[in-house]
This record gives sequence, C-alpha cells and structure tokens, in this order.
Amino acid sequence: MLSKERNDTMRGFETARGYKNINMPERSTRKSAGYDFEICKPFTLAPGEIGRAETGVKAYMMDDEVLKLYPRSSLPQKYGLTIPNNVGIIDADYYNNDDNDGAIFIQLHNFSDKSVTLEKGTRIAQGIFMKYLKTTDDRNNGNDRTGGFGSTGK
Repeated sequence: MLSKERNDTMRGFETARGYKNINMPERSTRKSAGYDFEICKPFTLAPGEIGRAETGVKAYMMDDEVLKLYPRSSLPQKYGLTIPNNVGIIDADYYNNDDNDGAIFIQLHNFSDKSVTLEKGTRIAQGIFMKYLKTTDDRNNGNDRTGGFGSTGK
C-alpha cells in the first residue's frame, strides 16, 4: 500500500492483489498521450454481450486527478468491440480503499455477430491521467469510497 504522501504527489501503476506476471501499461511512443492497457487472461464475449476484461493493474494518482480509459482505435475494426459507455472513469479513491484493492476491469461490448476471444496481452484500452476542476460551491455527501466497480451508486 502506498503512503498518503506518495498518493498526494505521484501517479502510476501497480500490480493488483492476487495477480502475477502483469505487464504495466505503457505509452507506445514518446508523444503518446495514453498508456496502453492489456488484458491479463483470455477473455471471450458472445455477440451483443457486455463483459469486464481483467487487467491485473491498479492505478494511484493525486486527489484532484482521474484516469480516463478509452477504447484503442483498433478495437472496433479488428474485434467488433468497444467500451459501452465510451470512457471508463477511475477515481483516485478507487485505489486501496477499505473493501477494494483497486484492480481495474475494462467493460467491453461485442457489437459484432460473432463470438470474440481475446488472448492474454491483447491491448484493448488506453488510459490518460487528467486533472479535474470542482465548482466553487462543490458539495458531495462526505462519504469515502468503500468498494470497487460501481460502488459509488449504492
């Protein structure tokens, strides 16, 4: 687990609990904005199905940052897949909270008419760290995140 000081001043990736031999996301070129995410185990989706692909990666970042996950440009054409809501949002408090290690899963929708199987190591998304702004009179419920995927709507 990272110290609070490190989380407040840095960003990066780590292997999530329970995973081994995971490749950390990397930028493909010096000028790439996004870090390429790959899946860590084979994954199959039937036509029309939505599922969550495992990356085995977790991300830490500053409190006023978010990691946005976008589909790689080749995903629709090569595989007939996309991210169903077009972008995945990983908040800073998704990392190492009380009930969640922070493992990142990427939702995929198979819009093709065939089952699609992706092998371990297939790059499916790109992640971009970004700062975000809050309103002057920002209000939230004051709660801390205590879960993983989809936990803020409970």
